Parts: sequence; structure tokens; C-alpha cells
Amino acid sequence: MRDTPLSNCERLFLLKAIEEKKRLDGRQTYDYRNIKITFGTDYGCCIVELGKTRVLCQVSCELVPPKDSRPTEGLVLFNLELSPMASPAFEPNRQSELLVTLNRQLERCLRNSKCIDTESLCIISGEKVWQIRVDVHVLNHDGNLLDAASIAAIAALSHFRRPDASVLGRDITVYSLEERDPIPLSIYHMPICVSFAFFLQGSYLLVDPCEREERVMDGLLVLAMNKHREICSIQSSGGIMLLKDQVLRCSKIASVKVSEITELINKALQNDKKVRKEGGKFGFAESMPRERITTLKRDETPVEMADVNETAEEILNKTETTTEPVPSPVLCATGTAQVGEGVVNSWGLEEEEEEEEDEQMTENRKTADDVMVISDSEEEEVIILNQEPQKSKKRGRQK
Repeated sequence: MRDTPLSNCERLFLLKAIEEKKRLDGRQTYDYRNIKITFGTDYGCCIVELGKTRVLCQVSCELVPPKDSRPTEGLVLFNLELSPMASPAFEPNRQSELLVTLNRQLERCLRNSKCIDTESLCIISGEKVWQIRVDVHVLNHDGNLLDAASIAAIAALSHFRRPDASVLGRDITVYSLEERDPIPLSIYHMPICVSFAFFLQGSYLLVDPCEREERVMDGLLVLAMNKHREICSIQSSGGIMLLKDQVLRCSKIASVKVSEITELINKALQNDKKVRKEGGKFGFAESMPRERITTLKRDETPVEMADVNETAEEILNKTETTTEPVPSPVLCATGTAQVGEGVVNSWGLEEEEEEEEDEQMTENRKTADDVMVISDSEEEEVIILNQEPQKSKKRGRQK
């Protein structure tokens, strides 16, 4: 990961603003950015927008053999990807430290908290279980990726429906969506991560830091909690020492934020379920704002058409009174002419040149008629060119 370093002026400006309890986007100290949750046409597809941070989550499933240590439990896998599309600081096909940290924290938040009933994913004990795979793709990075990823993952898991299956002896039959209705996952609670950024050795605290605030922070505390105020996981990074009162203060703030986000997720799930039941339009395309494409317009002031005849007569009188030709600013090439208002007419120039050429040709003919051509050949006709035609004569050689 290649971060563009901040200049000293930017760093000092950010820290000075934090000391004065001001943020770049105008938020208060404990304010979250606007959260928008959108579900796709398929079950288990979700996009979460946290300010300018955008995260896409897709949940899928397949039948696999279980682990030997837990033959009656299904598997839940998490995979988070950072691509250069989200930020130029991310390098493709490379395991960065940030990527490893985010994957571990996401697994602690969702899998280790036992929010999903894995025993309900078992088909045949020791032979076949459902494997749930959660793929999280970061579309745009503007800070606080873990909170956005956790919201997208738990929302997609709540929205996901797995196919129904039946067992007859050792044969397993998986039904399609047309044959039987899909079955939702059994989710006990919704753990959500809340990030707290500390500045100036823990003197100042901010909730939901943006990308520039993350560059100047001294430490980060991540609390995963559900709406029942149960702490699922806690992670501190940055190497700063936090007091007990600071952690308790963060837990109280997180409980309020988690309850608000959980209510927002449930409301989005209810709206999507209602639209699908009524047969309305749903998906990412329907959630996009509709903007009309219009042609360019030019604002023109209306022209008053009063006294048109008087103005026309004034223009005609001016043209009649002006007798002096106005020199033309346009240069004409050979063989061309111009005519128009305020321009000297040059259409007759070519005709005058043709008349002069005709006169010169006639004079040359007259001079040629006065000349007599004499030939010394014995039997050759000699023609005398005069104005009046004369008969040709033959001259023979004298013997």
C-alpha cells in the first residue's frame, strides 16, 4: 500500500481543527456520516454507502464436506478485497497489512461472535453441510472501511436466502427458487463495528474518521457490539495506552450508534421485502437517482419588433446618401469576385480582362495578314494572306 504523505501544513491544519472541535465535513465529534443501504435483485447482494465510502457485499453458498472436528456445523467464510479502483494507494494481487487486519477484524466481529446458527446449515452429519461465503469488495475508499464492511456483511447475510434441500436416504435434492421458496439464514443478533480515532495521545476523540483524519490519528479503537449492548469484540491499534474511563465512554457511544444502525438495516430489509411481495421494481438500478439529459439552451433576450418600417427606411436612406465606396478589408484571389454591402463590386474585372485579350488577338491577326510567305520548293502551293481572299498560284521550274 502506497499512501501519499500529507504535507506539514495539511497535518497542522487538521490537528488544529480537531483541537477546536471542528471537522472537515462539518460534522460534530460523535456524528456518523450518512448511511445508505441498497439491495440488489439477487438475494444476498448489498451496497452500503458511508459518506463517500462505498462497499459491495455478495453472499453465496454451496454444499461441501464439514470439518472433522465439527461434523454437524456449517462453514462461514469471509473475504475482503481492496482494489486500485477504490483508491490508487491499493496495489492489486498483494496481501497488504491493512487487508489482513480488516479480514481478521471482520471474522472476529461476525464469525467468532456466533451471530449465525451454523448447526442449521448441516444437511447430513459428517458428509454435507452448507458453506456460506461472504465476499466484500471496496468500491471507494474514504475512511472507516471496517464499519462499512461490517454493516454490508450483516445486511447481506440477513437478506440472503439459501435453496431448500431434502434428504432421501443418502441422496440429497437441492430445489431451485421456482420449485420451492428459499430459506433465510438463522441469525441470532447483528454485531456492528464502531471505530473511534484518538488524536494527540488520546486527548481528543472522533467517531467515524474519514480518510484524511485516519492519516493524522495516533490510535484506533474498534468496538463490535449488538443492539443488546453486548460487546462481541474489541480491537485497539496504534500503540497508545487508553484508560478505563475512555473505553467505557466509547462503549456507551457505540451502544447508541449500533441501535440506530440496526434499526436502519431492519427498515431497509422490510422495505425490500414489501416491494418484492407487491411485485414492484427493485434493485440497484431503481435506487439510482433519475437525472434527465437535456439539450443545451441559450438564453436570448426577446427582440422588440416595433417601428420596423421606420428603421428599414432609415437604413435605405443612409445607403442611398453614401456615394463613396468603402474599401474592402477582404483580399480576393485570382478568378474570384466579391459583392455586398460596403464592398466594392469586382464582378466586372474579369470581363474587362477578356475584352483586352480579344482586342490584342485581333491586332495580331491583322499584322499576320500583311505578311507574305514565299517558298523555294518547285511544286508547292503558295498562299498569300491578305484581307481579300486571292487565288492560289503554281509556280513551276523554268526549263
